[in-house]
Amino acid sequence: MKRLLSITLALVLAASMFTACGGNGDAASGSTQGGASAPAATPEPTPEPYEAQVLTGYEKNADYPEGQRITAVMVNNILACRPQRGLSAADILFEIKVEGGITRFMALFTDYNNIPQIGPIRSARDQFFRLVLPWQPLYVHVGQSVVQREYITNYNYEEWDLEGNTAAGLIFRDRDRRNWAGNTVATEHTAYTSGENIAQYISNQDIDDRRSYNSTFFDFVDYRDPAVIPEGRNVEGDPTAERVTIRHSQSYRTQFDYDASLGQYKMAQYYSSLGRYEDTIDENNDQQLMFDNVIVLFTDIHTYPGHEAKDLQYAEYSWGGVGYYCYGGKIEKIRWQKGTDLEALRLTTFDTEEPFEVNCGKSYVTVVDVDEAVNFTWEPLAGAQDTQEAPTSETFVESED
Repeated sequence: MKRLLSITLALVLAASMFTACGGNGDAASGSTQGGASAPAATPEPTPEPYEAQVLTGYEKNADYPEGQRITAVMVNNILACRPQRGLSAADILFEIKVEGGITRFMALFTDYNNIPQIGPIRSARDQFFRLVLPWQPLYVHVGQSVVQREYITNYNYEEWDLEGNTAAGLIFRDRDRRNWAGNTVATEHTAYTSGENIAQYISNQDIDDRRSYNSTFFDFVDYRDPAVIPEGRNVEGDPTAERVTIRHSQSYRTQFDYDASLGQYKMAQYYSSLGRYEDTIDENNDQQLMFDNVIVLFTDIHTYPGHEAKDLQYAEYSWGGVGYYCYGGKIEKIRWQKGTDLEALRLTTFDTEEPFEVNCGKSYVTVVDVDEAVNFTWEPLAGAQDTQEAPTSETFVESED
């Protein structure tokens, strides 16, 4: 009986082994019914790491200044200072209203060594500084408001606050400079610098120009992917934004016309003394300023309490707000967030408030008083009209501290 049970058990085990090795067991065993070895699976290629430039989102190249602080330069924008120099080389250009309804520029550069002659350099304002403080840039300016001085002190920013003066060699004066009308300008509008001056100043003053960035300024579309054209979500009417007009105040307005052949927006500014818009030109190369992205952010801007005499302007960043993103001749409504001074500016989708991705390229960014939102317009170029107004004399109060 034991022998019969042993034989029976042996037959059962043999049958089970055959079942496991035959039929659909080829994938597990790695062999075919014919006995030939199956070809090895082709391994998935390892994707290249995402290495984007901080300010533009483009892929880093061999010349990218890895580990260098970005540089911010304050540039005047009153009519007497146009045309400016060096703005066409900026990776990001900010425009925000300051005192008296005038606007000022802050140009951001990836590599200070590549900054061309730029200016006229003007004084610092906290509504600009607070936007870039989380990135700890080298901050170039001549003069500053009393509020800005407090920010420099409170954040121990003296080392990276490149307060320009001719004695230190950072700033030089072009005393023969003439403005757009061919007239000579006052001395305070003749301050300039350059990448060479900045580099020499940093070396002489032993300034720490090192900073490692773990993210980009915006959430950019991956440079390995195609650009994303805005679909006009959450905008009223036609989302065609081939002409975009931004009003900062009665006398200061900025307009962009989309050039489809270049895929960029060309910049123009309003000249109150002429009653019309004129192209915004870089005096260095006679080129009109052009941008891939136009970003318009609205918030409350008002006079600082206690600073009415100089009309110093405060921009409310802690609450965030609504904005618009223009690219490729189309527009989309977005939201933005900033929070505390040390939190970075963030763009989000309007409805879901998820991170909003900006296409790679140069960007123009403006923060506009919410009271001017009704004057913000976009339209197809085919139906746009060049309206002119009677020339007016420009009056403004510009505080220089």
